[in-house]
Amino acid sequence: MSPKTARLRRSALPYLLLLPALLLELLIHLVPMVMGILMSFRQLTQFFIRDWSRAPWTGWANYELVLDVDRPVGEALLRSFLTTCLFTLLSVGLCWLLGTAAAVFTQEGFRGRGVLRALFLVPYALPVYAAVITWAFMFQRDNGLVNHVLHDQLGLGGAEHTFWLLGDNSFWALLTVSVWKGWPFAFLIVTAALQNVPGELYEAAALDGAGTWQQIRRITLPSVGAVNQVLVLVLFLWTFNDFNTPFVLFGKSAPEAADLISLHIYQASFVTWNFGTGSAMSVLLLLFLLLVTSAYLLVTTRGRRHERV
Repeated sequence: MSPKTARLRRSALPYLLLLPALLLELLIHLVPMVMGILMSFRQLTQFFIRDWSRAPWTGWANYELVLDVDRPVGEALLRSFLTTCLFTLLSVGLCWLLGTAAAVFTQEGFRGRGVLRALFLVPYALPVYAAVITWAFMFQRDNGLVNHVLHDQLGLGGAEHTFWLLGDNSFWALLTVSVWKGWPFAFLIVTAALQNVPGELYEAAALDGAGTWQQIRRITLPSVGAVNQVLVLVLFLWTFNDFNTPFVLFGKSAPEAADLISLHIYQASFVTWNFGTGSAMSVLLLLFLLLVTSAYLLVTTRGRRHERV
């Protein structure tokens, strides 16, 4: 074997090892994505499920339907989109705030810190379905723990129990579950990032008279800034696309106040059997997430470049 052939084989080996993963990625993600885009241009209903390629080609009709806010379909999609934006903003903000506060609080060593950290990670370690089903029982009107504590034990809100899974309260119930199971991830990431912050910086700041808040503001937050940028992006994508939490908490049909766009698309596709419209909604959601992600990465990358200069 010539040296050139040997070098060629060595250079090709990493790509050959990656080939199975790339094929699985193509099979699991890219192929369904392409099929979904093609389906969005067809009038695909339950009558063409057996052979969806026979569904009539409608061009941009599905997109015009879901983007027309003067019609019921477009109006409902816009309302769901705005609800999801508000839900994502509150959930990501609270997850980051609680996670960062817990990470800073447990940064210094004290008795029982390891146990406390382990307890903080329990919501993240639990299976999603088990955790959300437990919360669904806790939010029950008559027998739920939440109403028992708030109304029967603390006497808040009067004697009449609250409907947490109906009406406007469903939004806050969904937000509570989302933050409860999401903030430990932020805590874990920020805690790992804080391990790389030298303790000498805090000692020098303390000698200069800096208080706790000044140390957090001037040392802690800037030191984990790059990690926080990635963390916020990951939390945003996870929360905006979250389907399991509202589906397990409310079932196939969520109240209007908690109608997240992921569940809304599911209803448009698998409840009304209009897969063409549902596919158009999915494509628009994909484009929105790509746009937001690209803009976020562009802004954060420019910000890091300016800091280096």
